[in-house]
Amino acid sequence: MEFSISGGLIVALGGALPAVAVGLIGAKAMESLGRNPEASAKILPAMLLAMAFAEAIAIYSLILAFTK
Repeated sequence: MEFSISGGLIVALGGALPAVAVGLIGAKAMESLGRNPEASAKILPAMLLAMAFAEAIAIYSLILAFTK
C-alpha cells in the first residue's frame, strides 16, 4: 500500500470545506427564516438544493481520492 499525501489532502479539504459551506448555508437560511417566517416556502427548497450541491463536492473529492 502506497501512502499518498495528495490523497489525504484531497479528503481533508474536500470534507472540511463543504462542511463549512453547509453550516453557513444552514445558518443563513435559519437567520432569514427568523426575519421573515412567511418566506419559508421559498427559502427551504433553495437551502436544501444548495446543501445537496455542497455535499456533492465532498462526494466528488472522496471519489477522486480513492481512484488516484
